Amino acid sequence: MLHNFQEALDKRKETGTLRILKPRSEGTDFYSNDYLGLARNKELQQILLEKIIANPQVLSGSTGSRLISGNSCEVIETESFIAQEHQYPAALLFSSGYNANLALFSTLPTRHDTIIVDEKIHRSVHDACKMSHAKKLKFKHNDIEDLEQVLKKQNGNCYVTIESLYSMDGDVAPIQEIIEIVEKYKGSLIVDEAHAFGVFGYGFVDKHQLQNRVLATVITYGKALGAHGAAILCEDVVRSYLINFASPFIYTTSAQNVQWMTIKTSYEFLKSHENFSTQLQENITIFRNQGLKTPSAENSPIQALVIPDNQKLKAVQQNLSDNGFLTYAVFSPTVKEGTERLRICLHSFNTEEEIIQLTKIIKEFT
Repeated sequence: MLHNFQEALDKRKETGTLRILKPRSEGTDFYSNDYLGLARNKELQQILLEKIIANPQVLSGSTGSRLISGNSCEVIETESFIAQEHQYPAALLFSSGYNANLALFSTLPTRHDTIIVDEKIHRSVHDACKMSHAKKLKFKHNDIEDLEQVLKKQNGNCYVTIESLYSMDGDVAPIQEIIEIVEKYKGSLIVDEAHAFGVFGYGFVDKHQLQNRVLATVITYGKALGAHGAAILCEDVVRSYLINFASPFIYTTSAQNVQWMTIKTSYEFLKSHENFSTQLQENITIFRNQGLKTPSAENSPIQALVIPDNQKLKAVQQNLSDNGFLTYAVFSPTVKEGTERLRICLHSFNTEEEIIQLTKIIKEFT
């Protein structure tokens, strides 16, 4: 058995796609999801530190799942706060976005239902679909016509799921057109706002006021909010159903209260610092003005540069690293073979000089 494992690892090593864990590097950050810089913000850190000093008990373990001993006042208050902020009847917190998606898609659809996913949906949704026993179908990325062709052939309950801002391509879903098609065929839409939240206000569901037309929205806090965890925004009946039937919720020890406190505090901090998202958009414009070819949206913090040559891709990333710029090369199978790319994440704290120098190096080696 170990021999089989080693063979698979050796094959990855030969193709140059072996994943290994490395310490965080020193350099200019163009690879993290800390779009607004809240994870490094000293003012926010000081606010959190003062709250922890005043309430040191939040650092202790929760002692159990939320259905046993882990349902604290902090998590209840934070969920109520989040639901109100996003104009949803209810919110249910999870330790991560991965767990939130596992809970949704392994629980709501049954073996008699169909889950229709955008072909570029996050891996967590695919993993959850395996747990649900529902039929899973794909539609072409952001293709309204293809989605309709898939939907019209189905019988029974259909769940359609998209990301509002895609993590690998950095492009935006036509969410208003998609909801029209989903409603036309009496389906239910679930939207993952992991990368849109904070960058585009509270996300595109909130921006277009689609709360009462979307079955559930997933918000994650390990990106623009600079914290950790996730929330499913939904109707009260969906929340109650998940609490009763979602294994990833029922059988997980609740996070420490410091996580819930951090989320609520970071929301409040974000609301009083709208200049961070303004500065981020200015930096995105600077990058876009350098003329690099990218499939990403013009206002997206994720800018993908497709380099379908593993050796060239590695060389570009290494040259950037040698010059102190941290970027992330994405190989298959994370993305489809032939679409390997350099994934550049822009932040509110990047300087114009850093952005221009980054693009200059990329141009020299591509």
